[in-house]
Amino acid sequence: MTEKQKQNLIRIVITSVIMIALNFIEVDGMFRFTLYIIPYFIIGHDILIKAVKGVRNRQPFDENLLMAIATLGAIALALYHSGDYVEAIAVMLFYQIGEWFQSYAVGKSRKDIADLMDIAPDYANMENEDGQLEQVDPDDVKIGSVIVVKPGERVPIDGIVIEGHSTLNTAALTGESLPRDVEPGKEIISGSINLTGLLKVRTTKEFGESTASKILELIEDASSRKSKSEEFITKFARVYTPIVVWAAIALALIPPVVLTVMDSEPMWGEWLYRALTFLIISCPCA
Repeated sequence: MTEKQKQNLIRIVITSVIMIALNFIEVDGMFRFTLYIIPYFIIGHDILIKAVKGVRNRQPFDENLLMAIATLGAIALALYHSGDYVEAIAVMLFYQIGEWFQSYAVGKSRKDIADLMDIAPDYANMENEDGQLEQVDPDDVKIGSVIVVKPGERVPIDGIVIEGHSTLNTAALTGESLPRDVEPGKEIISGSINLTGLLKVRTTKEFGESTASKILELIEDASSRKSKSEEFITKFARVYTPIVVWAAIALALIPPVVLTVMDSEPMWGEWLYRALTFLIISCPCA
């Protein structure tokens, strides 16, 4: 868990505790407003800041603006009408809970990917003419060359064991928790960890075609590309968000104006409440 995730979790817990405590406190007027506005800013200040920055950068139409308008509007209605501030705080609270779980899941996935990025060593051991081991670039190792894998090192290139006995940890590649015994004649794949004995391996692939390199290539390719659904959602949001905002404004203004023209009670507060409700249910993140 990152430091930011810890801070957000603390904010969620503090807000939840305050909300529970406020249920047992009976106050009215501005004192009630003050008590409820504190947890609102604790849990939602970052959303409000992002909404303001979006407006300043002329990119206001996102979920932060929807959340800000809906919750601030709900607070305004509570202040002048119902006195119930719970809805505004609850929307912010549940949104932040969802964001926290998403952040935690994404962070864990990134850590797993980062761990996988270490499966390909940046060197291979080869014997020189004097019989001494020297480290060479794995890209320079040709098929059929003999490399040496010491205990504790990762196998740099796929090959066949020609000398030595050992056990290999292949958990990062296959998910198998039990070490695998190898002996002369056995095939081994790059990325696995040599646990016990010294091994001499005759390579059967080039470094770029080895198992570890192919896995990393697939990971990097998948990370650099957006899925079709993600691209669609990005484009759709640019159209959807302003439509929702303008529809909410129309819902708040047009019916009362029509009722006024028809010499009926305009019910501005009622239609404003409906517009804010429409905003909240139209925001997928809420």
